[in-house]
Amino acid sequence: MNMRIRRRLFIAACLIPGLAIFGLFKVYPTIQVFEKSLFLWTGIGDEPKFIGLKNFTDLFHDDVFLLSLRNTGFLMLVVPVLTILIALINASILTRSKLKERGLYRTLFFFPSVLSFVVIAILWSFIYHPTIGFVNSGLELMGLSDWAMAWLGDQRTVLWALAVTLVWQAAGYYMVMYMAGIDGISPELYEAASMDGATPIQQFRNITVPMLWEIIRVTIVFSINGVLTISFVVVSIMTAGGPDRHSEVVMTYLYSQAFTNSNFGYAMAIGVVIFVLSLLLALISNRLTERRGN
Repeated sequence: MNMRIRRRLFIAACLIPGLAIFGLFKVYPTIQVFEKSLFLWTGIGDEPKFIGLKNFTDLFHDDVFLLSLRNTGFLMLVVPVLTILIALINASILTRSKLKERGLYRTLFFFPSVLSFVVIAILWSFIYHPTIGFVNSGLELMGLSDWAMAWLGDQRTVLWALAVTLVWQAAGYYMVMYMAGIDGISPELYEAASMDGATPIQQFRNITVPMLWEIIRVTIVFSINGVLTISFVVVSIMTAGGPDRHSEVVMTYLYSQAFTNSNFGYAMAIGVVIFVLSLLLALISNRLTERRGN
């Protein structure tokens, strides 16, 4: 047996266990979700009944599902934009400025990213509390008590309140990524721009953002997918889909259909829709950012 064959056998021996585990716990369950979405299935002990695409046709006549899809789309649009913008600005300030307390500010901004999602949801539930919450108490101290409201109990504000929570949790994480990228930009570019009279804002727009564009592309996809998954925990704890389903997202609706209504086939149809939408969003965002980079 020559050296080339031995090398290939060694590579195969290293790859096969990992591929087997990936196939068993990732690929096979995904195939099962697609298969079971074509059945009426109410529990593990019941015999699934094949109904074809009926679950999918019912989905798009389901007002609650359509509302949850709209709410999810809102969060997936607003949260990544605000998160990336805030993270970029903070990273630029804490990297390019001469603040003496930069280390402290970096720690404070990054701290929410190391907290459990459950802890964050509970914390912000108290912050938004209508009587003892920090938001309404702060408004009263500033003489703006007329602005106080039940932020999580009003359908006009609940999604924005959830969006703020998600942005607060994620901005520090992406800030660290952008700071690492800014540290890799040659200081000579900024010095030359300063000599030409460029303001800090112009330097940020014309040097920092273009030089970080490859990192921004990756974080856009990460942020969109992160909102889809993290929103489940935040909504479940902070609002449970209320008021009147106006904060329901597709992941919480999937969970309620599966484990509250025992409608597993319908829940798996929702899972298929989420999978397809996530794939399409990732492809679209990648194409758009590639076009923007060119």
